[in-house]
Amino acid sequence: MAGNKKNKVKFNIKNIHIAKRIVTDGAPTTYDTPFAMPGGVSISLEPQGEINKFYADGVVYYQSSSNAGYEGDLEVAKVIDQFRTEILKEILDDNSVLFEDVDAVSEAFALGFDIDGDQRTERFWFFNCVATRSTEESSTTEDTKEPTTETVTISAAPDENGYVRARTTADTPDNIYADWYKSVYTKADTQGDDEE
Repeated sequence: MAGNKKNKVKFNIKNIHIAKRIVTDGAPTTYDTPFAMPGGVSISLEPQGEINKFYADGVVYYQSSSNAGYEGDLEVAKVIDQFRTEILKEILDDNSVLFEDVDAVSEAFALGFDIDGDQRTERFWFFNCVATRSTEESSTTEDTKEPTTETVTISAAPDENGYVRARTTADTPDNIYADWYKSVYTKADTQGDDEE
């Protein structure tokens, strides 16, 4: 195991991976083999949900919060063609030209990435994601070459098992940590839910 050295700070997104969600009738949801999407620049995923308050006796008698996943932007140097064809369902013709089809229905996927820390990099999987088409921006070159980036908006919702994301900790075993991007990590059966 990695030990108990916990991160005090975090910085720097890297190692972005995408895995297409596979839904088969009568079978649990699974994910395809992840592929890398290099060039991570930034990510900002905001929690989605509501706080509900019930008033009685002149006070907040009961309150609860809901978890509707996350939504935000993923900025990369360039959205790779594999993401465009497998996830956004753009069509690559025989001359290797990509077409955006107005009737295409994009695929759901899992989004994985690393966030560096002062002790150990944390690794994430966000489940049941969908993405918008990427922004298209460019500008003329002046005295210096300033690269432009592309951004997709991501929405991550709970998977059918109720889980929204997975994240490594300081105590995640080394073998799990090392194999994080070989497949999408799902909850270990040995740590099963409490049963009544």
